[in-house]
Amino acid sequence: MGADLATLYEVPTKRFNEAVKRNAARFTADFMFQLDTDEWEALRSQFAASNAGRGGRRYRPFAFTEHGAIMAAMILNSARAVEVSTYVVRAFLRLREAAMQHKDLFERLSSLEEKTGALAMLRDTFSRDTRNQLRQV
Repeated sequence: MGADLATLYEVPTKRFNEAVKRNAARFTADFMFQLDTDEWEALRSQFAASNAGRGGRRYRPFAFTEHGAIMAAMILNSARAVEVSTYVVRAFLRLREAAMQHKDLFERLSSLEEKTGALAMLRDTFSRDTRNQLRQV
């Protein structure tokens, strides 16, 4: 939930929510969604929450996917949010470097897949032709 991410990124929840609202176009449905009433009630029953109308949360909270959590880190300006977004960018760079280092392995696997596919097509064609010949006899 947004309050949890605000805590993680060391910003007040109010400021976190303001930043998300200002950048709403960055948070598509696959990045963030609002809990429905049943989900929120089930979640509220799991922890001690104030009664509706007596303080506390007045609206259903938003939940963030892992992509939404990363996007939130990128729009915030706290030191922790900058640290998290930098970590994520570096992880993707390392992943790309690893893929480039093993490019020859990727090409060999692709070649094997092509050969396996060609063999499967030959097997299917041979089996079909053999079945047809046996039916004619």
